[in-house]
Amino acid sequence: MVIGSNNSAHDICAALWEGGADVTMVQRSSTHIVKSDTLMDIGLGALYSEQAVESGMTTRKADLIFASLPYRILHEFQIPLYQQMKERDAKFYADLEKAGFLLDWGDDGSGLFMKYLRRGSGYYIDVGACDLVIDGSIKLKSGQGAAVEELTQTGVKFADGTELPADLVIYATGYGSMNGWAADLISQEVADKVGKVWGLGSNTAKDPGPWEGEQRNMWKPTQQEALWFHGGNLHQSRHYSQYLALQLKARQVGLPTPVYGLQEVHHKG
Repeated sequence: MVIGSNNSAHDICAALWEGGADVTMVQRSSTHIVKSDTLMDIGLGALYSEQAVESGMTTRKADLIFASLPYRILHEFQIPLYQQMKERDAKFYADLEKAGFLLDWGDDGSGLFMKYLRRGSGYYIDVGACDLVIDGSIKLKSGQGAAVEELTQTGVKFADGTELPADLVIYATGYGSMNGWAADLISQEVADKVGKVWGLGSNTAKDPGPWEGEQRNMWKPTQQEALWFHGGNLHQSRHYSQYLALQLKARQVGLPTPVYGLQEVHHKG
């Protein structure tokens, strides 16, 4: 049994099934799903594809273009793209819902990338596991009753009073926050001094306001001197690591590096 229904949970369920296990996915809340091929064709192909390379696009230029859209208006560009994806794969989504899977498209229909920027979770890029859910190869326990009440000697007991047997229970419930890791690796005092890391302050699920305008506490000086946070996907790692590295290099060689405003601490980890 795998508790969770996002990227890791789907990958783990598919791997277990491929290994001959009788596997059940436990979905406690809705998940945004987008098929990998559709995401590339509609969402990313103009910048990241062989066709883009043939038309003169480079990885460096693509990263810069992608990063050039202000976060305040980015969702407005994403909504129509994800509407196209929803229409293109309508049967796929209908089949998932028929299987009992709970779907969403983000708080405002802006899809995967805004969910990623706002909360860093809540989605799965489908590379095949969804078909196993649809045909029942991966069993599904979903809905409000799927909240885990307790582990028993023989399995898992749920909020709806049901109990399912399990030889193995895997928690695919998230990696934890960067702020939480700072607390574990350094101290809770430092973590509280820095505040929440990641998110935009969009006032959407798991991304409380106020609006920040950029990724919270990422790639820039924080309230804790000499503590920097770097993370993200390949695009962000390639692009923003350059700016972080330049800031560190400037300090190393003694160039003036005035900081005109540090991140305010509105939330702790």
